[in-house]
Amino acid sequence: MSRTNFQELLDAGVHFGHLARKWNPKMAPYIFDQKNGIHIIDLHKTVVKIDEAAEEMKALAKSGRKILFVATKKQAKDIVAAKATEVNMPYVTERWAGGMLTNFPTIRKAVKKMSTIDKMHEDGTFDKLAKRERLQVTRQREKLEKNLGSIRDMSRLPAALFIVDVQKEANAVKEANRLNIPVFAMVDTCCDPTAIDYVIPANDDAAKSVECVLTALCSAIQEGLEERKLEKDKEAAEQEASSVEDKPAAKPLRARRGAKAPRAEAEQAEKVAETPAKEEAPEAE
Repeated sequence: MSRTNFQELLDAGVHFGHLARKWNPKMAPYIFDQKNGIHIIDLHKTVVKIDEAAEEMKALAKSGRKILFVATKKQAKDIVAAKATEVNMPYVTERWAGGMLTNFPTIRKAVKKMSTIDKMHEDGTFDKLAKRERLQVTRQREKLEKNLGSIRDMSRLPAALFIVDVQKEANAVKEANRLNIPVFAMVDTCCDPTAIDYVIPANDDAAKSVECVLTALCSAIQEGLEERKLEKDKEAAEQEASSVEDKPAAKPLRARRGAKAPRAEAEQAEKVAETPAKEEAPEAE
């Protein structure tokens, strides 16, 4: 797996933190310096943390588990949606619905409601509704699609969360911590990193910074997915080869044509021998 490029992070402005007067002292280990009243993040530590997070995400993807991406802030939502879609991972970019993790069965019911409405369109039931009812159902479908459409394929709780701006997504962090779900997050100098399992000290306000970090992580996830696919193909090929080897040999041609077995032939011969011969007619004198 390729390591994160220091210069790329620098060019993307990942090192810019928040105003020094708004800093969180718990982020002190990740702060390099202060310039013009703004804290500067130590990019050497950011590179190490990105590589650690990428390695873990790759392992999760390789095992076939899902990582839920969460970013509802304007600068990050479109980037997160695009990157998560590329690696076929669920994401939340509109609004974090309370209980999305802790009350997951209810969220699944809402997702199933979308499928029910889609079936109504397919079987013609929707067209039989009154105009007002059709309008209500359409609005309900649009609302569900906006808030939950991106997680409709997430049939179980995710294996991990990736979060941009842990202050804004505090509810997501709390729910993940309550369920012991690992949290990967871009953490700025104004945030508390203690609730995050994999801290990536970085500027979470600039779109270029978010895109740079996400590109590195999603590349690792893609590698994990490709390795998983190769392993599956290899297993399938091995199973096919073993099934061919274990296949029973074809029966002899004579047996397949219905020839009698030796024992059956012997029994038939005994029956013929036991049958009394017909008396010959006397010769005429």
